[in-house]
Amino acid sequence: NSIKLSCFCLLGFVTIYILSWHVPTGLKCHPDQEHLVYPLGCTILIQAINTQEQNFLHGHGNNVSCVAISKSGLYIASGQVTFMGFKADIILWDYKKRELMARLSLHKGKIEALAFSPNDIYLVSLGGPDDGSVVVWSIDKREAICGSPAAGLNVGNATTVIFSKCRDEMFVTAGNGTIRVWELDLPNRKIWPTECQTGQMKRIVMSISMANDDSFFYLGTTTGDILKMNPRTKLLADTGPAKDKFSLGVSAISCLQMGGLLVGSGDGLLVFCKSPSYKPIKKIQLQGGVTSITLRGEGHQFFVGTEESHIYRVNFTNFKETLITTCHFESVQDIVFPFGTAELFATCAKKDIRVWHTLTNRELLRITVPNMTCHGIDFMRDGKSIISAWDDGRIRAFAPETGRLMYVINNAHRIGVTAIATTSDCKRIISGGGEGEVRVWHIGHQTQKLEEALKEHKSSVSCIRVKKSNEECVTASTDGTCIIWDLVRLRRNQMILANTLFQCVCYHPEEFQIITSGTDRKIAYWEVFDGSVIRELDGSLSGAVNGMDITVEGVHFVTGGNDHLVKVWDYNEGEVTHVGVGHSGNITRIRISPGNQYIVSVSADGAILRWKYPFPS
Repeated sequence: NSIKLSCFCLLGFVTIYILSWHVPTGLKCHPDQEHLVYPLGCTILIQAINTQEQNFLHGHGNNVSCVAISKSGLYIASGQVTFMGFKADIILWDYKKRELMARLSLHKGKIEALAFSPNDIYLVSLGGPDDGSVVVWSIDKREAICGSPAAGLNVGNATTVIFSKCRDEMFVTAGNGTIRVWELDLPNRKIWPTECQTGQMKRIVMSISMANDDSFFYLGTTTGDILKMNPRTKLLADTGPAKDKFSLGVSAISCLQMGGLLVGSGDGLLVFCKSPSYKPIKKIQLQGGVTSITLRGEGHQFFVGTEESHIYRVNFTNFKETLITTCHFESVQDIVFPFGTAELFATCAKKDIRVWHTLTNRELLRITVPNMTCHGIDFMRDGKSIISAWDDGRIRAFAPETGRLMYVINNAHRIGVTAIATTSDCKRIISGGGEGEVRVWHIGHQTQKLEEALKEHKSSVSCIRVKKSNEECVTASTDGTCIIWDLVRLRRNQMILANTLFQCVCYHPEEFQIITSGTDRKIAYWEVFDGSVIRELDGSLSGAVNGMDITVEGVHFVTGGNDHLVKVWDYNEGEVTHVGVGHSGNITRIRISPGNQYIVSVSADGAILRWKYPFPS
């Protein structure tokens, strides 16, 4: 039988994620002033500012490292990272058609930065540390015109590039101890560099911006000061601020048409200042180091991206920030829907738990426990509490509307709580720990009491599922066993052994079979009664399967794992019916929403993707 693969309908909800916010100047406002463009792992996301509608550009085989948009808005260029010694692609996209126009391959390892010439004639690209070259490409012919080493022999690498705002023949590169103004000599197919003189000052440049009339360009440095250079004389015009330099470096800088600079620092300060003093005229503090400042139109409004996956909109006149998009910036560990509703869901990553509104992708609540890591979450069936598992060995319960801490079970496990589940009568919590113990807790109105510690697993518990009747549960562990427990007698009923580290387990809705998967890439069906294996399927060709969920009817189930693919399976046939391509990191967990409207998958790069369920619900 040929496996029928048809691509998922990619719906909204791809939120920003950690890697894209370590892309310097990765957030761009399109010249049409209606769309934001930013990288999201291997994809480029085009998001409408007003309607939040999203389009995806797929084409890169690895994470996107830089993005540029031409002045006319017709083209988008994006570069990627790749493995050492391999060629890293630059892709030229047609913005209107949302499709790939050309693939430009010359650099090795990584594309550090890209810039378009003011009249869309040339594209200049800067290779990463292993490549070290600067190349000018013809956009019409889609081929390289000429190239050159980007920096001299006795200085560091160039990391940023910017084109002149008026001339197609001049651009500037800067980096560790190097600032160069380049002239393109088209008849001879050469580019000629001139090193800029900064005297005794040695600086590492993080960010660069050109004035609209090409009179000066400004450089932000790691030491927190700004250099103002003249591109004609190649000399330093001024530098500042003399005191109170920007903490953690000037990570983003942008020239305004009305004069003055917008400066973003590594500690999240956004400042409006003017040369030559560079003293703050207006300033606001944001969450996370600033990575991008992009102007909407002439700068009456602008957008700021930070390392903590926040996008802010700021109006220049009142200089107040509005948070428009946010997401996790660490690996997302778990996702769970409340019982019987698909309107909300909760996710957890590192130190925070967030509750999201499914349709609008809005964050409704954020619960933060500093310096801790949350491994798993579950909603109580009555919806009155969110139960969470933490690496400090505690189980914490929060109110889902306010985020108020309701109770804490201290020392629940010795080596952190790794998995958690609740019973439908809201009277019990079953938790699994890093040491392999499974513990059953009785939850009263004011008390939380340990009923039993079940010591069978030899390694951390990765997943717990409870039977509808609350009389039985199954726990999967990385020691290669799945154990079915009797929750009435609090004893082991059955043990399943396999040569794998189990990552996920599910009861079939009729509860006479369970399905498991893990690092051996196999999906196995097991008989609950005697623990015998019924069938095995190849769940993935390349990596472990980390997440699994089954529909209420038991007709289809979904899986996700280290191959970055979401797969929908027919339970009885054991065949893949649909494949979803969108993640750029390992998928950690996946859920089907109540009512079978959506599939939500979360991954190690901090992304949350919402997919349309492919069958009528």
